[in-house]
Amino acid sequence: MGLDMMLLDGNEYDAAGARRSLEPSRVILILTNSGSISTSLIDAVEREFPWTRVEQVDAVDTACAAFAHPVGLILVDISLMRKAEAASAELLRIHPHALTAVIEPYDKVLVTSLDDVVASSLVRSVLPMDLRLDVWLSIVRLLLCGGEYLPPGLILRGKIRSQNSSHTHNGVMRRPAANMAELTTRESQILGMVSHGLQNKLIAAECGLSEHTVKIHLHHIIRKLGVHNRTEAAARFRSLHDSGAAMNEN
Repeated sequence: MGLDMMLLDGNEYDAAGARRSLEPSRVILILTNSGSISTSLIDAVEREFPWTRVEQVDAVDTACAAFAHPVGLILVDISLMRKAEAASAELLRIHPHALTAVIEPYDKVLVTSLDDVVASSLVRSVLPMDLRLDVWLSIVRLLLCGGEYLPPGLILRGKIRSQNSSHTHNGVMRRPAANMAELTTRESQILGMVSHGLQNKLIAAECGLSEHTVKIHLHHIIRKLGVHNRTEAAARFRSLHDSGAAMNEN
């Protein structure tokens, strides 16, 4: 690219600020058998993100294949989520750099729960289809940039459920079990590094893994420990480690 060109938000501009067309270099893979995304919406996506090409398939087996360009984002219809989860290892192997979001028809009536997302080895975001086009495209842009999105209503529901489950029926707080014994050797290793402040990139380099694989391990760790995020998981690890050290001293 010459000095008279610049790249901004995936679009190429000349010195005068005019956008120039780009050849597609990434695929947005849509897995749906219900026509969740219309042709006009696909056209809008490809106009907004000209470096992408949208591929739509109706079966998980078809999604487990190489495409003309690397897959950067996978959108899975809610009706195919379980089948996609069953094939998650293969999807992640073939499309190692792709982030995955589940497609929900409505923002106010969500089938997916926060627990579903936390427990999933594949899906990290939820994309409602009844949002304003500009908002919807902004979320797709976030996902293409490696971000994650959860509808506010889903997060609120999760918080309410968490608060309710943290009490017994007589109103006394119930402390969740640590479940540290459920962690695999690799998960314990990664959690130890997180507790020492290492970021995913450094953990991946140290363990010889991809950052995406590290993220998957962290999601499993968070689910097994019954915590909400990596910070709480690290605090739990340090607390148990300190308790164990104190007992050994005694």
